[in-house]
Amino acid sequence: MKNFSRQREAVKKVLCSTKTHPTAAWIYENVRKELPNISLGTVYRNLNVLSEERSIKKLSFGDGNEHFDGDISPHSHFYCECCGKIYDIAFDATELCKEIADSAKVNITSAACNFSGKCSQCQ
Repeated sequence: MKNFSRQREAVKKVLCSTKTHPTAAWIYENVRKELPNISLGTVYRNLNVLSEERSIKKLSFGDGNEHFDGDISPHSHFYCECCGKIYDIAFDATELCKEIADSAKVNITSAACNFSGKCSQCQ
């Protein structure tokens, strides 16, 4: 774990205050309200550190942006290919991972189960 950083804590606080799975640019704009002199590069660096520490989740859905999630509890995501909204899905893949690991005789250390399609509003 890295040393305490005021900037890192501000980034994490902003991320954990939303359920919208924001981009780094959104986080940057909101962190600037507390730390006006912070740079976008500093936000990116701290998001990478937090992700490497597994304090946050980094999400990619093929929309050209990385999204971030402050909720590290076991759950999945749904990405709407029309409106771009990302929804949390209460699906814990732990049991599925155990079955796959047993069947393939491998040791799974992490897994991400993400879904995409059209949300109910875009159908």
